Amino acid sequence: MMHALRQLRYLTVAAQVGSFRRTAEMCQVDQSNVSRALKQLEDNLGVALFERARSGVRLTPAGQQFLAEVSPALEQLEFARRSARAARRAESGLVRIGILTSLAGGFLRHLVQNYTVKHPRVTIDVRDGGRREHLAAVRARRLDAAVITGAGSVPGCETRELWRERVHVALPERHPLAARAKLDWPDLKAEHFIVSRGEPGPEVHDYIVRRSADYSTYPEIEEKAALQDTLMNLVSLGQGITLASAAWTFVKVPGLVLRPLTARADIVPFSIVWSSANDNPAFLRFLQTAQLLASCRRGTVAETARSR
Repeated sequence: MMHALRQLRYLTVAAQVGSFRRTAEMCQVDQSNVSRALKQLEDNLGVALFERARSGVRLTPAGQQFLAEVSPALEQLEFARRSARAARRAESGLVRIGILTSLAGGFLRHLVQNYTVKHPRVTIDVRDGGRREHLAAVRARRLDAAVITGAGSVPGCETRELWRERVHVALPERHPLAARAKLDWPDLKAEHFIVSRGEPGPEVHDYIVRRSADYSTYPEIEEKAALQDTLMNLVSLGQGITLASAAWTFVKVPGLVLRPLTARADIVPFSIVWSSANDNPAFLRFLQTAQLLASCRRGTVAETARSR
């Protein structure tokens, strides 16, 4: 097997440089090794692959056809070789991920847990922040990736949707709407919303305005100089209501309840965004894990839908 791969490597290089001598130099072997290996390949195939002259070598028509047919397999082998090396290097390292949502539960928590179990020597550095801040950090390589809402393309980055979550309304438990199992936007038209002044507050603010406008309502929205954890406690104390991702249903805040919005438009995609130039082996393995879990999740959701 290794002998055949060596022959194919010599074939590829010689076809590019047009010289057995230069091929030997690039592959760091004696020229006789290259000549002998390619002659054996020709004998095994029963065709001449090269036209040989004093000025160098070039592929025959049969050689061109053979190289065209084996090139995809060689590319796959090279990819497998790089992946294997990356997997070995990914045994230790650092992965820096920017997030907008809670790690208390849901897909993101499952992803981090799954990766940590498989790669205990890799440090996962999770950073809270806003969409604009995270994307700038990804482009500057200060973050390996960001997990953001939406599934649209991001200029200068690669994106992949991982999962979807239904938006929930956070209410104090004594609120009249807390008695309902689910809510819709007409139920909220007279409500006082509060959002954090910092991230993800501006994004939540814009979402409330956009979805309320679909029902020709214009809600009262107050900004609070509070982080998301504090904001949820302010909701529980009766200072207003707000919106949150489904992951917040795993967070226990005294006096706080969350109720899902029923509209299909209130199911929000979450995507991972990264730079295509990122060659951090530990992150590439994290990305592979994320895509595998996302694929399994979609399969489970589809199977559940079919069984209903």
